[in-house]
Amino acid sequence: MSKRRLGALAALSLAAALVTTALIGSPASAATVTYGQDVSGHQGNVNWTAQWNAGSRFAYVKATEGTYYTNPYFAQQYNGSYNVGMIRGAYHFAIPNGGGGAAQADYFVGHGGGWSKDGKTLPGALDIEYNPYGATCYGLSQSGMVSWIRAFLNQYHTRTGRWATIYTTTDWWVTCTGNYSGFWANSPLWLARYSSTPGTLPAGAPTWSFWQYSSTGPFAGDSNQWNGALDRLKVLACNGPC
Repeated sequence: MSKRRLGALAALSLAAALVTTALIGSPASAATVTYGQDVSGHQGNVNWTAQWNAGSRFAYVKATEGTYYTNPYFAQQYNGSYNVGMIRGAYHFAIPNGGGGAAQADYFVGHGGGWSKDGKTLPGALDIEYNPYGATCYGLSQSGMVSWIRAFLNQYHTRTGRWATIYTTTDWWVTCTGNYSGFWANSPLWLARYSSTPGTLPAGAPTWSFWQYSSTGPFAGDSNQWNGALDRLKVLACNGPC
């Protein structure tokens, strides 16, 4: 997510969006999936009506990074997606060498990363991936990285009552956590892989919940799938029945 491209295609119809996705050879095309997107400050003000008409039904919006950055377009993106009927959530870009996990969870919750049981708000997501500013694993050992992630997840749960979704790539996860398997019992996996298949999952993950499959459309920002029907996404949003 750290290197987004502007990919808004405002004139797409729902059918066109589905055809475009089918053309990339998604393995989920034969199963029930729900299409959505994630955006950040790179996308600026998003035309959410156009995104809805293109077939997007959920959006994750960047809220924060480290303990020093808030997305200046967060309100327009977070509220705008909600107002057109999408299920929306916020995400935090982790900087593990720039403050503790608990401190960054607090910063996230304090700047848009909370949760409410309204049926349209997803649990917050921890975006933990390649370091765009330096060393791949931010200078942490594998055990140190696992401890940092645990501190973030535990504090987010304490503050909101929800376990955060984890966004990552399998390669980064193997390299920087030693392929740690202990978080997936609580945290949904949001896998990033720009390919025709999700590929190998991190150890212990029973499935992917979200799959970021493209950074070049059909939707603004990055395009994603939810591994299930829309009613199941609402269950995640509600943490059960609403």
